[in-house]
Amino acid sequence: MRIVLIRRLQRVFLIVSVILFAGIVILAATGLDFLLPRPIERVTLITPTAEREREPERELVAVISGHAGFDSGAICGDSNSPTLVEAEVVARIAELVQSELEEAGLAVLLLEEYDERLDRLEADLLLSLHADSCIAASGFKAAYPLNSAIPTTDKRLVECINTEYAAQTGLPLHFHSITHDMTYYHAFRKVLPTTPTAILELGFLGGDGRLLSEEPELAVAGIRESIFCFLQGQNGAAEQ
Repeated sequence: MRIVLIRRLQRVFLIVSVILFAGIVILAATGLDFLLPRPIERVTLITPTAEREREPERELVAVISGHAGFDSGAICGDSNSPTLVEAEVVARIAELVQSELEEAGLAVLLLEEYDERLDRLEADLLLSLHADSCIAASGFKAAYPLNSAIPTTDKRLVECINTEYAAQTGLPLHFHSITHDMTYYHAFRKVLPTTPTAILELGFLGGDGRLLSEEPELAVAGIRESIFCFLQGQNGAAEQ
């Protein structure tokens, strides 16, 4: 009985030995890398381009082409001169202004007289362009809202117009003919109170019609330089 027990133990020992040997052989063949800690993979976070390098927002200039989409405005002419329609004369100038300002890197919003986009509009400035009546007079005039929430800023916009538009066109300032309709212009009440605003009568169709219709580039230069004057002043004030 004892001999049988010993033989059984010998068999068990032999089987275990064989299994252990086979395990050692397998481990030697495959290596022990799986037992070693794996290095942590480095994760590179890719920041969206818009967040890595944001382009500065362009300054927004809103320009109303007077009477556009509403009526003709003043109509002047007789048998000795071509008919001038205020809305058409102003529209041509407004489109040229838009083109030049966009070439200079500004964002321009060209609006009609009662454009829905005026409601709560926020812009670096709003300028409404018109032409004066058919009387034989000469000169331009600009006005800002009398009930302005930012009178100092609006006044500076008009001062830039009075200086630069006169210099580029050679037209005199016709200050005494500024009307209630200008100082309480409807668009002033629609945009945000923080948007600088002004209205500009480019000249009289009666006395300045030739300049406005045949040399619109003079008026365009006057408007362009007026806007640059104002925006440069705004940037300077912001830096101080």
